[in-house]
Amino acid sequence: MTFAHAVTDRTRRLQTRLCVGLDPRLDTYRDAAHLREHTLDVLEATAPYAACVKPQLAFYEALGLEGMRLLGEVCAAARTLGLPVLLDGKRGDIGSTAEAYARAWLGGPHAGSALTVNPFLGFETLTPFVQAAREQGGAIFVLVKTSNPGQADLQGGGVSERVAAEITRLNAETLGEAYGPVGAVVGATHPGELASFRSQLPRALLLLPGLGAQGARAADLAAAFDPGGTGALASASRGVQYASGLDVAASVSAARTFRDELNAALAQ
Repeated sequence: MTFAHAVTDRTRRLQTRLCVGLDPRLDTYRDAAHLREHTLDVLEATAPYAACVKPQLAFYEALGLEGMRLLGEVCAAARTLGLPVLLDGKRGDIGSTAEAYARAWLGGPHAGSALTVNPFLGFETLTPFVQAAREQGGAIFVLVKTSNPGQADLQGGGVSERVAAEITRLNAETLGEAYGPVGAVVGATHPGELASFRSQLPRALLLLPGLGAQGARAADLAAAFDPGGTGALASASRGVQYASGLDVAASVSAARTFRDELNAALAQ
């Protein structure tokens, strides 16, 4: 089962479009053991409300070797829970370096089923990631229009549309599934543009970061979804993991609320 198939199946079975981000911040905890325990507890407790889980690699890398061990545990636990894993690393480089990134994060011991990728070194740099995703039955999510205000410095003036067109071209080469292996990152903070990107990216899963802490609202995201409520994942990280300090019950409540708000938006 490919990443796209697994996510779509989970969306339909559990009626959830939520992507739970896990960004463990060391200064929030007593020590590394406390961080590990809380992160794994949040993962297990929120899994019933999630279509996938999205560890942000920066927070694990910041912990050094211990962080890599934790990332391996998070990925293994997610798979046991039936949760597809989308690693948020925004990797992108040229030639053999891109190939190494693709091997590490789409097929290595800490690999997820999917990876966010930065295309701004040129479209040729996507090739190793696309190939690895196809070989592994995974996916990549290419930055198209990110959730931060500063994205306008580089992603305006038709640039996002050019990236979207390349994603559509790449997915046209894959037959047999509703969604291809190349998804798109489109910030949930741009609700007025979601319908346009949904139209431009007919076979791409959309990852919509920015729900919760960055100010995006589930009620504004319906245009990102295809009929039937598939085709997009709305991501919340701080708004779930740290919904009320380190209270795991609050994390569960936040995940449930985001799930329900997304479903309500699609029901209108």
